[in-house]
Amino acid sequence: MKKNLFATLITGLLMQAATFGQDNQRVCPEWVSEKGWWVVESNIHAPKQHIVYFYNNDGVLVYKEKIEGLRINPSKRTTKMQLKQVLETSVVAWEKQHKARENQSLVENSLKGE
Repeated sequence: MKKNLFATLITGLLMQAATFGQDNQRVCPEWVSEKGWWVVESNIHAPKQHIVYFYNNDGVLVYKEKIEGLRINPSKRTTKMQLKQVLETSVVAWEKQHKARENQSLVENSLKGE
């Protein structure tokens, strides 16, 4: 009985030490930007019409683009990476001018591969 209790106690202490020794850092996906975020607004009845908003970390709108005639699937990895790239260029441009830009076809050209 004492051997069984002692083995259980040692096992419990080892598991507790292993739990405290782990890193609790979250791994962020590569399509998440440190400069801000984007939002795709679409309508189920008009699948080829979207509005994409780009915000910096302070919640300020830095770029907005209306896209027509192109279907955007924001769940695809390549689409997320392209939107991240447009977001980062838009935030850099906004930091220089402090003026929100609109409809310069940055997203459309990026998604079409131009």
